[in-house]
Amino acid sequence: MNLLIVDDDDTLRSLLAVELARFGHTVAAAASAEEGLRLAEETEPDVVLLDLSLPDQSGLDVLRRLRAERPAVDVIVLTAHGTIDSAIAAMKLGAYEFLQKPAALPAVELAIRRALEHSRLGEENARLKDGLQPTRLSSDIVGTGPGFEELNRFILKVAPTDSTVLIRGETGTGKELVAGAIHRASGRRDHPFVVVDCASLHENLLQSELFGHERGAFTGAVKMRHGLFETADGGTLFLDEVGDVSPSLQASLLRVLESSRFRRVGGGREVQVDVRLIAATNRDLERMIAEGQFRQDLFFRLNAIHCELAPLRARRDEIPHLAQHFLARHNARYGTSKSLADGTLAALGAYRWPGNVRELRHAVERAAVLADGDVIRPPDLSPEVRSRAAPEQASPAEGEPLLPLQEMERRYLARVLAHVGGHRARAAAVLGISERSLYRKIQEYHLEEPRPAGGPATGEPGTG
Repeated sequence: MNLLIVDDDDTLRSLLAVELARFGHTVAAAASAEEGLRLAEETEPDVVLLDLSLPDQSGLDVLRRLRAERPAVDVIVLTAHGTIDSAIAAMKLGAYEFLQKPAALPAVELAIRRALEHSRLGEENARLKDGLQPTRLSSDIVGTGPGFEELNRFILKVAPTDSTVLIRGETGTGKELVAGAIHRASGRRDHPFVVVDCASLHENLLQSELFGHERGAFTGAVKMRHGLFETADGGTLFLDEVGDVSPSLQASLLRVLESSRFRRVGGGREVQVDVRLIAATNRDLERMIAEGQFRQDLFFRLNAIHCELAPLRARRDEIPHLAQHFLARHNARYGTSKSLADGTLAALGAYRWPGNVRELRHAVERAAVLADGDVIRPPDLSPEVRSRAAPEQASPAEGEPLLPLQEMERRYLARVLAHVGGHRARAAAVLGISERSLYRKIQEYHLEEPRPAGGPATGEPGTG
């Protein structure tokens, strides 16, 4: 991918250029607005990292020029502490995302990858604006057969409306991609698409992120901050893993859905917004309602229109097509001409894919990188894929007592944790739930996690 960094901080600019080049990107860098606009003309970047404070003119002016002259280019705004209001203004002008300095390199790389997915969907948007009927909505939403065509029709039907959509499916089935496709096929396409991962944030932090806060609302709130509902004004707010939202916050969400109004944390003045809400979950909300963990009235509001994404194991006929697509994308990016042997396709088709399409994509990319020749053979696949899924549990032997569902769940959780050596991220991927949900179940069932020797029990090895 071609990147352009426009920032007058010599140290930060050089560091980003070097580190992002190590990720395989082609990077150009400019210290001023004039030089940045010239390099944008010469290098035709896919993504621009733009500082709002430049020596010769405002970063907002540069953003206006880029949006006018190169509307397909996604701009990630870099803003220093105290200029969040300017970042909000940048989002309204069409910036894809903003990062507050100093931004961690992994956060920058993640934002760039998301921007690349956004630009691919933008190509489809251009076709929609021209009144052409697309055969599919995104190069990342890939499939074959009646189910895939039905998903395309669903997206095109619901996109022109402002109805709330609830997308359900296991982890890795592409819920965020579908939400993004709905937004980009809608009349809100020129306004922000804001993603919130509800499972990764503590309740108090999530409330502040969604609704913002006033100065002095809590310790550390040194100034007023706009929330993501305000950031998404005019566009779409995507609540991923909405089933992990606490009951108290559920009440606040319901009020926004019903009135389009809210108060910032610690504030008394109501703020009105025009936001379309799309939510997603991999949890059984009906069961949570019965257990008193999720509000029924909120469920009815979120479930105005619903979409169920089938797991990959339920549509095995799509696996060869998806695998070939991911390999073709890898070949195009790295200039290779690798192919999948018949035995490899058979092995991919036999695996159960607990991580669904996301896991398949990573498996194909891994095999393409590690294969010695141009033909990817079964030994090039990971041991997990080669060994196929564990066999289904046999029926209880005669005389063996039948166990309550909770006890079966507790035993299976313990078995999965033992299998992955206590690695919560891997266990959550196998189970198809968030790490937060897994941690809650570990506490609920008082499970002792086996820890791998010399390594942490959560996250990737060595990350603490």
